[in-house]
Amino acid sequence: QVQLVESGGGLVQPGGSLRLSCAASGFTLDYYSIGWFRQAPGKEREGVSCISTYDGSTVYTDSVKGRFTISSDGAKNTVYLQMNSLKPEDTAVYYCAADPYPWGPRSSWRDSQIYDYWGRGTQVTVSS
Repeated sequence: QVQLVESGGGLVQPGGSLRLSCAASGFTLDYYSIGWFRQAPGKEREGVSCISTYDGSTVYTDSVKGRFTISSDGAKNTVYLQMNSLKPEDTAVYYCAADPYPWGPRSSWRDSQIYDYWGRGTQVTVSS
């Protein structure tokens, strides 16, 4: 069964850190690019970051550059999103998704339609 499972979310104070994990089962991430998305209440889902597990190339949305780091561990078939200096506006449900284009990230990486598989999400709340 093909599955992506996110974990690592929670409640953190502003300025704090969290590391999200996206674990794949039923397929290997080596043949995909993996994107992280988030959706806050009342807002559209937005692309946060994407990594090519083939060559490790990465992209980030401007609002998280310098604060978030995406990485992958092929042995664990898992992609991570390290989130530092968290702000209240980072509060959202975070999702990971798999794009069957390993040489990515594509220029269209923010387009949710290019992703074949999605996880169910993990809640991140940044609040004092």
